[in-house]
Amino acid sequence: MKALGSRFSFYTGFVVGTFTLYVFLRQLWFERTVTEQQAIGFDKLHEHHLEGEKASWKKERSALFNLNHPHHTGEDSRMADELYKKVRILCWVMTGPSNLEKKARHVKATWSRHCNLVVFMSSVDDPDFPTVGLGTKEGRDQLYWKTIRAFHYAYEHHGHEADWFLKADDDTYVIVDNLRWVLANHTPDEPIYFGRRFKPYTKQGYMSGGAGYVLSKEALRRFVEGFKNKVCTHTTSVEDLAMGQCMEKVGVLAGDSRDTEHRETFHPFVPEQHLTTKFPKSFWYWSYCYYPISEGPNCCSDISVSFHYVDASHMYLLEYYTYHLRAFGYKYRYQPPEPLGYHMEPSSIWVSVEGKEQLVSQEKGQGEVKDPSRTDNKQEADPPPAADEGAPAAPSGK
Repeated sequence: MKALGSRFSFYTGFVVGTFTLYVFLRQLWFERTVTEQQAIGFDKLHEHHLEGEKASWKKERSALFNLNHPHHTGEDSRMADELYKKVRILCWVMTGPSNLEKKARHVKATWSRHCNLVVFMSSVDDPDFPTVGLGTKEGRDQLYWKTIRAFHYAYEHHGHEADWFLKADDDTYVIVDNLRWVLANHTPDEPIYFGRRFKPYTKQGYMSGGAGYVLSKEALRRFVEGFKNKVCTHTTSVEDLAMGQCMEKVGVLAGDSRDTEHRETFHPFVPEQHLTTKFPKSFWYWSYCYYPISEGPNCCSDISVSFHYVDASHMYLLEYYTYHLRAFGYKYRYQPPEPLGYHMEPSSIWVSVEGKEQLVSQEKGQGEVKDPSRTDNKQEADPPPAADEGAPAAPSGK
């Protein structure tokens, strides 16, 4: 009887072990397959963007100049187009040789296309990508050196070609059109910069490095001059804090980038973390944020500007949510005020024609009446708001 029981236990253990091994190997195979399929998908996406790259970019002096303001055919983008021309933004992206394929190329294929010009800053030159070699080493302790040299490079080589100068990481997603709304009520001659405002260590606070921050042309000039006259130095490797200390010393104001309902536009984490995570009160985030924190959907403005810790797949997802996805039949509840000096007449209105409500185009040279009952007539939709992985252990720069 004992022998029978032992044999039964042996066979039971063998079956359970075999099944467990099968499940484990199947999971490994599944993860590998998904990874390979994702890589193939990225390659196809990248090839698609490369096809139009020559038509979209002009490569010059290791910078990419945007030849077209990208938007969908048939959209009423007049306000965005006007802001694109009048609020010129240079975006420089902090990256490194090992991140060009993993991260930077996805930034290049998505949100950076909405900048007026883009410069990828690395430790070494890569004329094919292209990147600017700053002559630094790689590593977190080099972040402020890279930032100092990158802003100097932008000022010396492109200072006359932009009005605002955005610094972003290669895992930051930026809705540049929303950034232009934030900046449009200010002039590049103001000594001011914007971002997600933190409060410790400096009187006026400083901007989170991971969420990105943007300097006016005057702020950039003062930053560069500050190093020339020794008012600013490399005081710490904590890039965002050191940047804030220098800004304060040279008289650059830390601006308020919140929307008119006091919701934040720059975000140091991915959207789902701001929307769904309940941060413990002991978490550094509570003591760092300059303005009161709202959790849940009110965490983030409908016209949010940036999110951090965004991986490659989420770059394309956020690009889709921002510029494609919308709910039919709604006029967006939050209508931010038009910037001062900018005004666009509505492109169409509803009028009564022979007792029937019809849509009349107000575009110049067009007087036709559109019948809304015709399903083959497209109606323009309002531009969608910005869409909505782990939290950092420390807030320094990332």
